[in-house]
Amino acid sequence: MRSGDESSKKPIAARTSNSGAKVQSKDRDMGAALRTVYQRTVEETIPPEMLDLLGKLD
Repeated sequence: MRSGDESSKKPIAARTSNSGAKVQSKDRDMGAALRTVYQRTVEETIPPEMLDLLGKLD
């Protein structure tokens, strides 16, 4: 049996125990980045051209 095959027999928790904290940290960072982008989008002003177009729909 090749040594590369041995790692596939270990329980998943044993193989990922150190990377679990890294994944949580990355998830937290990604969530914060998404919230920031969303908040900036919500606060963005609507261009006058868009308001003019919206006004024509009435």
